[in-house]
Amino acid sequence: MPVTRLKLGKLKVVRRQLLQRYEHQPFVSCLAGLYGCQWRRYQRARAQPGECCCSKVECGSFGLLILTFFLSFVFLYFWSEAQNDYNDFDWFNFGNLGFWFPWSLVLLIVAAALFTYIALLLVLAVCLLSEGQRLYLHWSHKSGIVVTLAFSVTATAILSDLWSKEWKTLLLSLQVTAPYLHVAAVSLMAILSWPIALHFFRMNKKVRQVAVLGLFLSVLFSLYLVPLGMYSPCIKEAGTLGPAPTLIGHRGAPMLAPENTVMSFEKAVEAGGEGLETDVTISFDGVPFLMHDSTLKRTTNIAEVFPNRTHLDASMFTWTELQQLNAGDWFLSRDPFGTVSSLSAADRSQAQNQSIPSLVQFLEVAARSGRLVLFDLRRPPLGHPYSLSYINTTLQVVQAHINSSQVLWLPSEDRDQVQAVDPHLQQTSGEKASIQELTDGHITRLNLHYSTMSQQQIRKYQSVNISTNLYVISQPWLYTLAWCAGAQSVTTNSIHILSNINKPLFLMTPEEYSLMWILTDVVSAFLITAIFIFHWWRERGLPFWSGSRQTHENGPYSKFRTELSDVWSISSVTVRPDLRSMPTSPSTPHLPTITEE
Repeated sequence: MPVTRLKLGKLKVVRRQLLQRYEHQPFVSCLAGLYGCQWRRYQRARAQPGECCCSKVECGSFGLLILTFFLSFVFLYFWSEAQNDYNDFDWFNFGNLGFWFPWSLVLLIVAAALFTYIALLLVLAVCLLSEGQRLYLHWSHKSGIVVTLAFSVTATAILSDLWSKEWKTLLLSLQVTAPYLHVAAVSLMAILSWPIALHFFRMNKKVRQVAVLGLFLSVLFSLYLVPLGMYSPCIKEAGTLGPAPTLIGHRGAPMLAPENTVMSFEKAVEAGGEGLETDVTISFDGVPFLMHDSTLKRTTNIAEVFPNRTHLDASMFTWTELQQLNAGDWFLSRDPFGTVSSLSAADRSQAQNQSIPSLVQFLEVAARSGRLVLFDLRRPPLGHPYSLSYINTTLQVVQAHINSSQVLWLPSEDRDQVQAVDPHLQQTSGEKASIQELTDGHITRLNLHYSTMSQQQIRKYQSVNISTNLYVISQPWLYTLAWCAGAQSVTTNSIHILSNINKPLFLMTPEEYSLMWILTDVVSAFLITAIFIFHWWRERGLPFWSGSRQTHENGPYSKFRTELSDVWSISSVTVRPDLRSMPTSPSTPHLPTITEE
């Protein structure tokens, strides 16, 4: 009687285990179907103890999947962090191809879509491994992996060759994102420890176990130590953060109006800009006007007005001819920043009717609003009537229409003469130099590209009253970095966005950051250790006291098969008539209908 009751109790336990596994099959079928198109149970197989999780071919496919995941992530991160310079990239392509298209945005969408696809495949693979299933990747997914890998490698190589400075942008971004990437990477390792521990304890070859565990621990400990080598100007003692950099509108407010137009500069003033930046060219009859490019093709309708002169240098046109051109319609039709839809009907109408402004008009806007002005001055080509006197011509206009102390004089040609003529100009240099050279040249401000950002150098220049302006910064994270580094001002395309930032997006004290990464490492180490202990306990079962080393043959899998044999043989046990006549519970179906593939 006790034996019969014991076997009946075991029957219920085994039935419950089988039911749980049976009810779990739809989820596994979904995973295997999406990963390898194995929608039916007979098409897939479980990894048995001692077996590898997949064949050599599938191991290679899984390794290629992991490699593609990391390379596609690198490219996606690289390109998403280059967003600050998308406008330059699109206009570069316009100059080479001759037509406008938002290549940067399309490239970002493609990169994000391919990375998402690869990430989903990797999630499916990890889930299948966690369920103890053997991996089989469908050929269509293998083709997709190869395409994604080829795209990521090719795009990275081409952009690195054409736009190598963006790698400096990526390194700068790590000064803001590294703490969060560290947390994400350690969390990912904790998640991956589940399938790795599961298959580690099922392996019966020490070489495989050492290789898997060694690789996993190497990556994990490397991630644990990464914070020790991190540097960020935004990790600083409380109370040491300086004032926010003032904003200088790059060609005005080019996201809200056509660049280098009166409307653009007025919008920059309205948005809170403390300065206005532009580019000056001299017309054929000696009128300084605003134009960034050497030709008029990009920002005017010259193809309609002067179709035979589209490639002629902008300075070879007279002021009367320049006044015939429309300098705003292109902004509405090409929408370079994707912001036209946010403009009011009145703003669109105003933008559509903008013309090329003269330097006088620009200076009048700055003088009325009390804003600083900063401009590049382009020398006219040889044969131009003002190719030798363009600096004096420009200087005379500046002195006649604005207070010289509001002008950040950037042109380096004949700087000593300009300084002698008007010592109230704020002499500004576009290149780094020693403090002695800068002070001898009466330099009061540096105008540097943001990729040269250095907290130490900014502090060094500031110690001798030389302020630093960084250009062109349009992304909030870059503005945060410039703020933490101590820059006094930045030139920006997104003046209406940055003017609303009241504090850095990322700012920590050294103590807070140390607590963050140490706590992350300790918690993940505890979880990973607990996961490995759990799988060791589950795979090895209770200690075997016969004195022999326990193997998979006398482990829980062997016990499970023995229990199934007991179930099938239970009908041979003598059972009391009253128990035999009891009705079958609806919640316990007949075992023969439940099979384990």
